[in-house]
Amino acid sequence: MIEDEGDPAAPMAHAQEVCNRFLAGLHDRTMHAYTADLDDFAQFMDAPPAAAVARLMMGGESAAWGIVLEYVVDLRRRHRAQSTIERRLGTLRAVLRTAYDLGFVEWLLHAPSEDEISAALEQLPARDSKHYLFPRHPSEVDRLDIQHYALRGTLGANYLAPLEEPQRILDVGCGTGQWGFEMCRQFASALVVGLDLLTGKAEQPAHYRFVRGNVLQGLPFADDQFDFVHQRLLVSGVPVSSWPALVGDLARVTRPGGWVELVEVPFGFERPGPAAERLMGLVRELSATLGLDATGVVYGSLHEYLRGAGLVNVTRHHVSVPIGQWGGEIGSLAATDSRAAGARVCEVLQARGRLSAEDAQSLLREAQEEWDHGHMSYPFAVAFARKPR
Repeated sequence: MIEDEGDPAAPMAHAQEVCNRFLAGLHDRTMHAYTADLDDFAQFMDAPPAAAVARLMMGGESAAWGIVLEYVVDLRRRHRAQSTIERRLGTLRAVLRTAYDLGFVEWLLHAPSEDEISAALEQLPARDSKHYLFPRHPSEVDRLDIQHYALRGTLGANYLAPLEEPQRILDVGCGTGQWGFEMCRQFASALVVGLDLLTGKAEQPAHYRFVRGNVLQGLPFADDQFDFVHQRLLVSGVPVSSWPALVGDLARVTRPGGWVELVEVPFGFERPGPAAERLMGLVRELSATLGLDATGVVYGSLHEYLRGAGLVNVTRHHVSVPIGQWGGEIGSLAATDSRAAGARVCEVLQARGRLSAEDAQSLLREAQEEWDHGHMSYPFAVAFARKPR
């Protein structure tokens, strides 16, 4: 996008001009149809129409194509008529053609093919989570693996509960599946089940099973099924009000004598620099709008949730993952994770009109400098408990 130098409001002003020009001179009936199309897309983006169009323009041709693909998939899942989908897709292409004609973008939108739409539909769960803080992104698999390696390196293990030889292990919110894959290697006779909204890596160990599901709709397993139930870093996707019931469900599917382990974080760094603190403040504000934990109450209450679920031998540990060069290899991994997570969150903040593209780039650049050369760290709580026999 060609932006006015030094003007952070330029993307929004350009998008508003594009919308005005696109709708100018239309007959009432046609204008009503196009306005309805833009309003529906704006609702999908959870932003006003001009802000939604600005998001479409700012990321470049590839990013815009990805957004439109997700939108078409959403329309399919809402059972919209094919004629409606084609008209709304045509509206977005025409809007971007207007942006091109005005000189605000240097590319035209190419519509996703039917094969690409079908492939995307196959990768999505029956119901997605509306609360998840991090948007879907091709690099999210890499980020989650890097995050896993940093935490494993800090803990010196993949878990802290006093396991013996579990035969059935459940990983709730399994992400890429990497934690479960490593548990397969450690416990060669165990069946490891990973549950998440989206599938992780395509290649999986022989005794690993993926189950697609939404923890907010209840775990799709019978009572007393697993010797070890592990859940990590769902504070970015589970509303505060849902935590007691969720942990109760984890306890329900755990066998008597089995263990439940929770790993969570607050949205706050230890010894942050000013840019990192500002970024985290924006994350907390965004989390609050999604119903997520913005105050650290989940982080501080993990042991209480376990007790409330009727579990015993409750134990809580605190670890700090170093971020940056001062933390050696682990610190470098954590810095990479922080940069990627910050970039994903900034995309959401831009889409909601909370940050301009220029402000987001500046904030990320300053925060990265603090992560790379400061002495920052990120706190993790690990709490585990046993189900009574």
